[in-house]
Amino acid sequence: MSVLLKLEMPEGAFSALKQDHEGLTRELRLAAAAKWYEMGIISQEKAAEIAGLSRTKFIFSLSRYGVSPFQYTVEEIREELDRV
Repeated sequence: MSVLLKLEMPEGAFSALKQDHEGLTRELRLAAAAKWYEMGIISQEKAAEIAGLSRTKFIFSLSRYGVSPFQYTVEEIREELDRV
């Protein structure tokens, strides 16, 4: 199920971002999903769903935003290494 979200944007936003309505919608979904994933609010799977992409495509898209697909804390890495 999808919910329609209405967002008002200044007309100049489309030309400044060189996007049409559909392109800007896709970009906003991806940007929001990438940021929420980076902040640890949502999982990679949920972020891909929000972005409207497969998980693989979402992972590759993260580099556009400088977001690592690996969201581990230093402590989590240490715990993982201790198990090896």
